[in-house]
Amino acid sequence: MCNLSSVTKGQQAIRELTRAMLDTTGNLPSLPAIFPDALAPVVRNAPDGERELTMMRWGMPGPSQLGGAPVTNIRNTTSPHWRRWLPPQNRCLVPATSFSEWADTKPKKTPVWFALDQSRPLFAFAGLWTVWHGKRGTKANPIEGELRLFGFLTTEPNSIVRPIHPKAMPVILTTPEEMDVWMRASWSEAAGLQRPLPGTKLVIMNYRRQAAHAALAKVSVTMDRARSSPKIRWPMFHSTQADA
Repeated sequence: MCNLSSVTKGQQAIRELTRAMLDTTGNLPSLPAIFPDALAPVVRNAPDGERELTMMRWGMPGPSQLGGAPVTNIRNTTSPHWRRWLPPQNRCLVPATSFSEWADTKPKKTPVWFALDQSRPLFAFAGLWTVWHGKRGTKANPIEGELRLFGFLTTEPNSIVRPIHPKAMPVILTTPEEMDVWMRASWSEAAGLQRPLPGTKLVIMNYRRQAAHAALAKVSVTMDRARSSPKIRWPMFHSTQADA
């Protein structure tokens, strides 16, 4: 499962790639470590038909028969639970510059970061979103009420991801044309995008960049933990259920 990603390009670059005409994110900072239940930038089809760059919380409502736990990665799009969110009005683009999977190293697992190339150009995960009423966050700092939630699709891993994570990889869109199909087309056409990115188009970040990225991610996690102080009430949440 992919439960850690980053987006380190600015709002203008995101708007240009995704063709978002509206932007309600405010002053969007660089996000070197995005975890489940964190707020992240997402591009949706707004009610007026324009694409809107906005903030949503990572983790879709899970199937009730599985306890309803938040789901970050969505694999089985034939499930009745997910079919309700497959029309274009509930599809979204989740901007990213890299994502991480955990290598099964000893004594501790090691995060391995993947990107389109070593410069980490911008791409988007093929996502779904919905409005949901309920509670997220931590017990100490709950977030309750009407929430906008998102998750993104996964598929079979390609030759680059498979040695690290043999079960799945995110569905990655790299061109404005692919993004247009995802955001506008019928499901019969858009479903064809749920496939692995060719291995020739993905790299493992080199050691120095991995180390620098890990340091930035550690700082980001530390800041988010500080934000979860009751005085500030910006909680984080790490529980997830993948590939439902």
